[in-house]
Amino acid sequence: MIVSTIEYIPGKEIDSILGICRGSTVRARNIGRDIFAGLKNIVGGEIEEYTKLQAQSREQALERMVNDAVRLGADAVVNVRFTTSMITQGASEVMAYGTAVKFK
Repeated sequence: MIVSTIEYIPGKEIDSILGICRGSTVRARNIGRDIFAGLKNIVGGEIEEYTKLQAQSREQALERMVNDAVRLGADAVVNVRFTTSMITQGASEVMAYGTAVKFK
């Protein structure tokens, strides 16, 4: 599956647009990460526990978006974007979405 943040794939001609494909995950912090993050807030610096959590969330959302595109019969997903939103305090959603397309 070709996944791109631009509207087209160089060297490929889009035959049809199959629709929006999306994938999301909702993740919550945990007490272990919060303790380490609290200590980092005191001394400063990157909060690696949260960085890893966000990276895992993005990868899972991207994987689910690709699975949705496969379900639609797509050859590629173009114009891919990510968005986040807070669901409740301590839990947020990461969503990946794009346009599923079929090549000629």
